[in-house]
Amino acid sequence: RRDRATSEQGDLHGLPVRFAPEVKVRDWREDKTGERYPLLHRRYETPAGVLTTSVIKTEDWVQGDRVPLFDDFVIPRARKRLITGPGDLPALRYLLTPPSKDDIVAFRGAAKPAKALAAKRDLLTVGEWGVLFDAACWLCGMEEITVAALDNPGFVEELLAVIGEWNRQRMEVVLGEGVDLFIRRAWYETADFWSPALYRKFILPWLTRDVQTAHQAGAKLAIITTAAYTPFLDLYLESGLDALIGLDPVQDARADFALTKRKLAGRICLWGGVNGFVTMERGTPDEVRSAVRDAMRILAPGGGFILSPVDNVTTDDARTWANVQTFIQTWRECRSA
Repeated sequence: RRDRATSEQGDLHGLPVRFAPEVKVRDWREDKTGERYPLLHRRYETPAGVLTTSVIKTEDWVQGDRVPLFDDFVIPRARKRLITGPGDLPALRYLLTPPSKDDIVAFRGAAKPAKALAAKRDLLTVGEWGVLFDAACWLCGMEEITVAALDNPGFVEELLAVIGEWNRQRMEVVLGEGVDLFIRRAWYETADFWSPALYRKFILPWLTRDVQTAHQAGAKLAIITTAAYTPFLDLYLESGLDALIGLDPVQDARADFALTKRKLAGRICLWGGVNGFVTMERGTPDEVRSAVRDAMRILAPGGGFILSPVDNVTTDDARTWANVQTFIQTWRECRSA
């Protein structure tokens, strides 16, 4: 797990994010009389110009007196976004550099025993994470980048090209180790932000390229998205996507499991079905049983379904473990029915 207190990428798993060696980074704190929260500032000096950002330091801020590059905490607390227009993109390229030789060597060293264990236990090997629009949200803000897609589409296309090319370089390193599945973050690539027409214009071309890159390496590609994905089911089919991770009836009450199964069955693997936090960690055994039975009834027929808590289970206590046992037992009962 990444330590948010020191990491530049608290919400981006995978290879380290590295700045070009010429980049100078300065963080500082500003306390203003009468203001509830102090301001945290960061300044990047690059050969192509200066980038600055500022956030408020709320009580739950755990990153110290610094502003990391890729972190969900930044989005709602930013008072000045890091990237605000096309003039910032030359400097951004100095923050998004290809994996270093040392990072590649370290990754290959870590991958070797993991692959050996997977082969011994017949386990799936997973590489993570690809990213596109989620990174744009960290850099620009959700509302800002969504509005820019309408008002300044050229800027958004260029920004996504910068991120997309950087992502490809990282993907190729991970795929080079022969993983079975590569997972791409798509939590913000949803109908909460995009219409199907805008998704087709801005997101689909890059998703399709990522799918092709994975397939050329002999891997499958999955996206993880937990809400407002139903309007994009036909676009997922068009992209060649292999798996949709994140089917969750709690995070998205609008989710239509029956429609999703009907449209994607036999072509895209469905992964999830039960909420992790509310149901598995906080729910009763009866609620877990009901959720598992519903998921299996709708999503399992004909195969192509992986039952899993969404996004995960992190609490280590007696109630959670009891619910995990209930989850497994109910799954077994459904399989044998």
